[in-house]
Amino acid sequence: MSQTVIHGDTIYLAGQVADRAKGKSVGEQTKDVLAIINRLLAEEGSGKTKILSATVYLADIDAFAEMNAERDVWVPAGQAPGRTTVEARLAAAAYGVEIACIAAKA
Repeated sequence: MSQTVIHGDTIYLAGQVADRAKGKSVGEQTKDVLAIINRLLAEEGSGKTKILSATVYLADIDAFAEMNAERDVWVPAGQAPGRTTVEARLAAAAYGVEIACIAAKA
């Protein structure tokens, strides 16, 4: 699986799950996932202000407010991308959130 795929000036990031915060709260996992997204986008010469759309998968939709609180701190005011949030069974029980996104390269 590719973590990042580039097509023209568009970056597609595979769904990211918490590396360091695996098994912790959805808030902590969200912070970890957003840090991973920052790193992957930076490696491709982009950043969070270039995200066009994001899909958030929650193991329990009741954790929406906890995830959203962390996301709101991370997204610059007025620069929130389109977003879909759904409840889904994730790859392992220790994961509470997974985020995939599409971003512009420049």
